[in-house]
Amino acid sequence: RSGEMAKLTQLIDNEVFRAYATYATIVLLKMMLMSLITAYFRITRKAFVNPEDTASFGKGESAKKYLRTDPDVERVRRGHLNDLENIVPFLGIGLLYALSGPEVSTALLHFRIFTGARIAHTFAYLIPLPQPGRGLSWAVAYSVTISMAYKVLKTVLYL
Repeated sequence: RSGEMAKLTQLIDNEVFRAYATYATIVLLKMMLMSLITAYFRITRKAFVNPEDTASFGKGESAKKYLRTDPDVERVRRGHLNDLENIVPFLGIGLLYALSGPEVSTALLHFRIFTGARIAHTFAYLIPLPQPGRGLSWAVAYSVTISMAYKVLKTVLYL
């Protein structure tokens, strides 16, 4: 049992793992914030998808007009979906990458660029900024994840 605790302590003492945990937490919090922004836009635009969500605006036919889509709500939802499509792979590949023994400076560069690009992508989506800003920020973050995956495969390939 003490051997297991020693291994866990080694992981927590690993600078690369701590960096991964830090930046993974930042992007997860950013992704969670997208849920709150979606709720804010739904409430302020009075655009709901579930009948029970319209109860405070009346009953029956008077509440039905709030069962609708709104372009602003849909834009936030698309940004949130894009987070799910990109942050989830980063979490898995980033963890494997952190455990593959990269240099701290290289790992920090990967994690910081990914995080910065995803934050920039969110601003580009929500403001909205003209293209190619959103596309470039997506491509940068995606490339970072591919780079980490390549490093993992190169380091620990076991076929």
